[in-house]
Amino acid sequence: MKVQWTKFIGVLLLYLLFLLWVKSWWGLLVVPFIYDVYITKKIRWQWWKDSEGPVKFIMSWVDAIVFALVAVYFIHIFFFQNFVIPSSSLEKSLLTGDYLFVSKVSYGPRIPQTPLTMPMTQHTLPLFNCKSYIEYPHWDYRRVKGLGNVKLNDIVVFNYPAGDSILTEEAYANDYYAMCYGFGEDIYRQVNPDAPTVYDLNTVQQYGYFSNIYQLGRNYIANNPVQFGNIDSRPTDRRENYVKRCVGLPGQTLQIKEKIVYLDGKANKEPDNVQYTYLIKLKNMSMVDFLDMRYDDMRKELGITNEDVQSLSRLRGYDVDAHYILNDSILQQFDGYLPLTKHAASELKRRGVVSAIRMVTDKDIYSGTLYPQNAVTGWTRDNYGPVWIPKKGESVHLSMSNIAIYERPIKVYEGNQLEVRNGQIYINGKLADSYTFKLDYYWMMGDNRHNSADSRYWGFVPEDHVVGKPIFIWWSSDPDRGGFGGIRWGRLFNIVDNIK
Repeated sequence: MKVQWTKFIGVLLLYLLFLLWVKSWWGLLVVPFIYDVYITKKIRWQWWKDSEGPVKFIMSWVDAIVFALVAVYFIHIFFFQNFVIPSSSLEKSLLTGDYLFVSKVSYGPRIPQTPLTMPMTQHTLPLFNCKSYIEYPHWDYRRVKGLGNVKLNDIVVFNYPAGDSILTEEAYANDYYAMCYGFGEDIYRQVNPDAPTVYDLNTVQQYGYFSNIYQLGRNYIANNPVQFGNIDSRPTDRRENYVKRCVGLPGQTLQIKEKIVYLDGKANKEPDNVQYTYLIKLKNMSMVDFLDMRYDDMRKELGITNEDVQSLSRLRGYDVDAHYILNDSILQQFDGYLPLTKHAASELKRRGVVSAIRMVTDKDIYSGTLYPQNAVTGWTRDNYGPVWIPKKGESVHLSMSNIAIYERPIKVYEGNQLEVRNGQIYINGKLADSYTFKLDYYWMMGDNRHNSADSRYWGFVPEDHVVGKPIFIWWSSDPDRGGFGGIRWGRLFNIVDNIK
């Protein structure tokens, strides 16, 4: 009996320390059951062990599976989770095929907002292709105290902020807002071919114009469910996981000038392996030649992937078809473009692989619609802002010149009603010329600066979207190379904090 009391006291102390950490005293209701398991044993928790035949066999498996699922759920929510780098947006700092150990404790784990979910899934149940979570109950955001806060230049895993509204057709799932504005503008121009351009409108008229085309695009998508699926929503903790580098903290004023990020007027250090897109002219070879095995060792050494090489064809293909070319002369001077580090670009030139090479500029190729999508700013991916990053407890003056920037945090992330009537801003039905934020916000960008969907395109990351901090790379496999040759042995167990 002494052994049982010792076990009970040990388990109880650990459980009470956990409740103290998460500040959830409802958990005390479980204490009598823990007492029963170890001391009184009134409830027959493993009744099936006295059974015979298939009941005992089946229930032993059910017991093991349920225990495993509960343990995984608990660890996944409060301590750590696995994350695999799915795209090249952080190259060459983190690579496609890197598997990360992501700590929830570093910034403090979130109490789950949708607690009834299948462990090891984000939002969709494999095979069945249905939601892997139940939307009710839905708890308000609360974060348990962690070891620290997000710091400047940290690499951070977070939920995709623009993933609140999605399309159920997987191919378009995360493109909802861009599609609404894109389709809406096309429809508006077809119906009103002689209407003035948005650049000829004042700020009040521009706000009305973008509200109109958004609704036109939304209606078009809603009326074509066979092609696009249905319009649906996802709670914060069920949105897609993204990983980027934090380049702006709450309360800082961020501006990008000629590709360099400035914070409060001071240049922020670029990542060591930052990538930009370079226009190149191959020397006496084609793209197919460059993919040949003769150049495999060189591509591997310089970190040039098959995906990178295949992007060479976009210049004369997709970019021409989409009317993205702003400088026609590049079509005569270059074969295409590649994302490269400064070192890789100089090596291609030195080794005679290219006869001409230079970095892409804003005046060469259109880089897409930036945040905010419902305003005319004149900003580009290389020259952006200035924009003040909202900080909890601090206020911003609101006007028609900046309402598009702060509308989404106020309305979507902090749950207020916001509308513009006759050029005046109303929040929760009251005339407003300022707003005090309830959350901290961050600015996230990829190290592959010309090939990253990041805050330049979808805006601020609220604190309640922060998932955790990658600690180390526990596995890394090159998608371009199979077998043992594809294992990146030199990356295994690299500490992410050391990737500056």
